[in-house]
Amino acid sequence: MIQLEGVRMWAFWRRVQYATGYFLTLTTLVLGVYFFFFYQAPTCFDMRMNGQEQAVDCGGVCTRICAFTVRPPTVLWAKSFPANVGQFNAVGYVENNNDLAGTPELKYTFTLKDEGGVITTKSGTTILPPDSSYPVFEGRIDTDGRTPTETTLTIEPAELWLPYAYGRSQFRTSDLAFTGADARPRLGARIENNELTAAENIEVVATIFDARGNPLTASQTFIPSLEGRSSKEVTFTWPRPIAKTLRSCEVPTDVVVAIDLSGSMNNDGVNPPEPVSSVLKAAESFVGQLRSQDRVSVVTFATVARIDLPLTIDTTVAKGEIKSLIIDPKEERGSTNTGDALIKAQLELNSTRHNPDARSVVVLLTDGLATAPDEEPEAFAIDAAAKLRTDEITVFTIGLGESVNMDFLRQVATTPEQAYLAANTGTLASIYSSITAAICEDGAARIDVIPKTKNNFAPLENAI
Repeated sequence: MIQLEGVRMWAFWRRVQYATGYFLTLTTLVLGVYFFFFYQAPTCFDMRMNGQEQAVDCGGVCTRICAFTVRPPTVLWAKSFPANVGQFNAVGYVENNNDLAGTPELKYTFTLKDEGGVITTKSGTTILPPDSSYPVFEGRIDTDGRTPTETTLTIEPAELWLPYAYGRSQFRTSDLAFTGADARPRLGARIENNELTAAENIEVVATIFDARGNPLTASQTFIPSLEGRSSKEVTFTWPRPIAKTLRSCEVPTDVVVAIDLSGSMNNDGVNPPEPVSSVLKAAESFVGQLRSQDRVSVVTFATVARIDLPLTIDTTVAKGEIKSLIIDPKEERGSTNTGDALIKAQLELNSTRHNPDARSVVVLLTDGLATAPDEEPEAFAIDAAAKLRTDEITVFTIGLGESVNMDFLRQVATTPEQAYLAANTGTLASIYSSITAAICEDGAARIDVIPKTKNNFAPLENAI
């Protein structure tokens, strides 16, 4: 009986062994067929999250950086500048705060607008290296004769982020030389490649700023190739003179001196009140500081505005005209039409008496609020100021006394920095001197020359 039980156990285990062998053989065969004919190893291009990835085909062993780990770039500013008749150059700065991540495919759109709405749009794709701000440039955008008053730059979320071998440190710019602003503008520069590896298809944008950091103009050029540890001279050009924009001291200036002669100007808000005569003396002194090639006009305003002196190169005549000004007794209780003063100034600066080679400037002084016309007088003046900007006329404003609305005057001025507050007539002389210096300042205070190249992105084909 014991022997029979042993035979049965042996037979059982033999069947188990046979079954196990068949199963392993079959499994091996199936797996072999699968791996030989069907299996594909994980890659960074299979549109699946597998292998050692952070997300689908990005992060981990993949070269592509996952977008959710990257800080989105931001647009710092955008502006357009006249390039040729009916054409404008647009430039904007985009900041990338990621230390090592850049994108070779940043989609962008410039939108140029005026008071009538959108003039045109211009879209494209650019590269964005890491860890700095970089210019985006579109040249010679057709505007169909319209002048943009607003330029915006929008960027789309980048889908492709890659490691970038070098940053701004790869290139060094030196030997900047600007010439011919009043004839054939040219900016020369030397671009040096600091790395051992060559760079190709280098885009270089030059942006010129004034002393306040405002962009004045921009241009673009390309370098096909630049060997490692070598340098190359490049040249930026502009199709039209830009002396009015950059170096106003080299060109004449036509100035309209606009003076508030409403009744309140006999009381500047201080105790004791100072009469308008102190204001006129300061304005005379300002006119005396103009250069021989400059022209000056005098506009006065109360309930309405009038051109008391058309543009003239004779500053002696202009000073005499200012000295003779008086407040009309009818205006003792009159209004202040700031908008009409701006309209009259624009008419004079667009007249045949204006020197077409001169920069156009308005210097407006008032001691109170805009109170005419009856409906929305401040909006009327702000709208008039916007039209002056369209004609490239620079407006400086001076608020005299304590009753003036400086927020309003900052909107009338071309920039908020060009609005001045005079607590009393004693400070007018220094303010007029500051405006004289601003009119004739050397505008090109800073020049950015920024190269960028697509070569430094890690190639995707190296990923597994």
